[in-house]
Amino acid sequence: MSMADLSIAGHSGGAVLFLLAAAFIAGFARGFSGFGAALIFMPLASAVIGPQSSAPLLLIIDAVAALGLLPRGWLLADRPSVGTMTLGALVGVPLGTYALARMDPLTLRWSIVLLVVLLLGLLMSGWRYHGRPATPLTIGVGGLAGFFSGAAQVGGPPVVAYWLGGGGNGVVVRANIVLYFAISSALTGASYLAGGLITRPVLVLALATGPFYGFGLYLGSLVFGQTSERGYRWACYGLIAMASIVSLPVLDPILGR
Repeated sequence: MSMADLSIAGHSGGAVLFLLAAAFIAGFARGFSGFGAALIFMPLASAVIGPQSSAPLLLIIDAVAALGLLPRGWLLADRPSVGTMTLGALVGVPLGTYALARMDPLTLRWSIVLLVVLLLGLLMSGWRYHGRPATPLTIGVGGLAGFFSGAAQVGGPPVVAYWLGGGGNGVVVRANIVLYFAISSALTGASYLAGGLITRPVLVLALATGPFYGFGLYLGSLVFGQTSERGYRWACYGLIAMASIVSLPVLDPILGR
């Protein structure tokens, strides 16, 4: 089979293979560490299909893969707290979607790389918010995370840093995060539909990449627990850093993109 036979939705066979590999690696990272999928997938995928296709593509495949987490998240979450954070997302998500739809693709790619690097620094620092959760701040964090999600699907780190450091029960906090991102994904999906970002080519790519993302997620969850959590987290940090470097627009001529 030639490389041309692998072309999908107007993208070359090489670009499709790159996307499949990026989806698998991102899914594996999320499966074993619980985070990092968007920070790996978005810069890599944006380098070959552009941010306006990468963001809705990741939204679709990740939302489908995370459906199994939702029932337990709904049962255990502090739903009023999740609702408060969602108020911020109601404003942040449309603003982020507007930026995604309107910004120049090259400028947006550079912005995504910069944002990923900054959020990686936040994760590596181990910083957590240690004050008492307050309604205005919770709404503000939801708005910031919503904007990041709408613009680049990277809204996780602000929410994780805020809720994990707030002194709540760990099981409830994780359920909050699962439930919030389920709601945030629904809001983002509606916003992307309204903005014309969920297109037939994106849906075709989702059908192709979704199984690879899901398989990576499954393998990552199996591997989780085989060695130290610290080791896994630093491995994930390394993957995010490499994804940021490989996706730099300045390397396009060298890598033939």
